[in-house]
Amino acid sequence: MRKATLYQFSLPMEAGIILRYQRLKTRDGFLVHLQEDGRDGWGEISPLPEFSHETLEQAKISVVEWLQQWLQKQCLQQRLQQPCHLNMEPEESDLPSVAFGISCALAELQGKLPETANYRKTPLCTGDPDDVILRLGNIAGQKIAKVKVGLYEAVRDGMVVNVMLEAVPDLQLRLDANRSWTRTKAEDFAKYVNPDYRQRIAFIEEPCRTREESLAFARETSIAIAWDENVREADFKVEAQEGVSAIIIKPTLVGSIERCRQLITQAHQLGLEAVISSSIESSFGLTQLARLAQWLTPDTLPGLDTLDLIQSQLIRCWPDSDIQCVTLDRLATVWSRECQ
Repeated sequence: MRKATLYQFSLPMEAGIILRYQRLKTRDGFLVHLQEDGRDGWGEISPLPEFSHETLEQAKISVVEWLQQWLQKQCLQQRLQQPCHLNMEPEESDLPSVAFGISCALAELQGKLPETANYRKTPLCTGDPDDVILRLGNIAGQKIAKVKVGLYEAVRDGMVVNVMLEAVPDLQLRLDANRSWTRTKAEDFAKYVNPDYRQRIAFIEEPCRTREESLAFARETSIAIAWDENVREADFKVEAQEGVSAIIIKPTLVGSIERCRQLITQAHQLGLEAVISSSIESSFGLTQLARLAQWLTPDTLPGLDTLDLIQSQLIRCWPDSDIQCVTLDRLATVWSRECQ
């Protein structure tokens, strides 16, 4: 017996969360639930406004189409009295959020997604660095933090980075500029970073507006960079390039587990770091990302410190979090079918 159910959720965001050109008031998405012969598999499908190419409605249409094919396959095999093979599934959706959510559900259904998870988060700084510095003081072992840059003046960003690296001598910083700097602003930032600290910047994600400008920035400043937005572009290839130290994998924006694993394998073969990072998924999706990170990038701290951006957790809660949790009975069922 196969059964598929699609639930919809809408969780309130903390005030003041702005994504590029719009304020995000709620985090909206779907949970897909696959059932077969007593086994269950779940996945979250939550395209991120301003970053995902697909809309929520497009994702819904795509996942319902896939679920219908998944059930029809079972019914057809039963009519023909042929065994159902779990590895014979409908083609992967070309919408990344759908492909990732379904791949998680299938991986759970087939017992392929390990339960062990890396729940250690990289503290995220989007404003005052003092709070992050205090949090880092409570962390034993390797200290890594992430700072959003490009939201204010480049000079201010450089000063914040200096303060944090000076305050925590064993700190490694990951910076994220989201292609917000011109070459001039990127150079202004670099001028305000103590040269002795630059090697403790693990990387800056996409500092400039073009690949060429970012690569030139890395060469001229000796500050390493990482590809993020580029990873999701059709012509992207994982390759060794001077100044590039890592690629950022955001599965909701990249695609299926298999697609993510291919990119991670290619990066590791070239000596690059691969960092699994969130796209502001719910706690449900974040716990699956933590499991994926432990499985595919066990030696790298993932970038999953977005739990506090949403006011409620969803069904599966992050360990030791006291944020209220929305239970399954409070979600709307938008589609459900079965084939016996």
